Amino acid sequence: MELLAVTKTFPASDVALLSDLGLSAFAENRDQEASGKTAEFAEARPDARPSWHMVGNVQRNKARSVVSWADRVDTVDSVRLADALAKAAAQRGRPLDVLLQASIDGDPARGGCPLPELAALADHVAGSGELRLVGVMAVAPREMNPARAFSVLADEVYRLRRDHPAATVVSAGMSGDLEDAIAHGSTCVRVGTALLGGRRLASP
Repeated sequence: MELLAVTKTFPASDVALLSDLGLSAFAENRDQEASGKTAEFAEARPDARPSWHMVGNVQRNKARSVVSWADRVDTVDSVRLADALAKAAAQRGRPLDVLLQASIDGDPARGGCPLPELAALADHVAGSGELRLVGVMAVAPREMNPARAFSVLADEVYRLRRDHPAATVVSAGMSGDLEDAIAHGSTCVRVGTALLGGRRLASP
């Protein structure tokens, strides 16, 4: 089980404290904030080697910038975005790990790939030499019981793995619903509030 610390809006000094406590995977949702924070963290903890994850929506024109700091992009939800990230990964010279963001309820306002289209997107990403399909990410819709939502996701993951057995990561579950997510096969939980609380750990 991977604990992904969601450090958006918190300063690099807080990430450094979490790193000192043994955490090694951090998630950001805005490119501009993350690019500066990752650089600050590297200066503060030059010997640390954390993995940085993009968990927010990625604009295609920001792909190159995101790929410059992110070890994994967890929100790939379209062929066009996949292609933009692949081009950026090619320019940096090494493949990029990605998760497909699945939309459990199909609401386009929330982002994510509708479940009926997920298999085709997986095939496209897997066919790219610049991207590595490592799994799926999803958020339980607010109107839906989390256990039901993650059960639906588990069924979809099972089908996807028949064609893509290396896609083993299931990033599902946050501070309020991680127990239900784990019960339905999540291998990675994204925790922010329960870990950092509503205020910063250290002064900026």
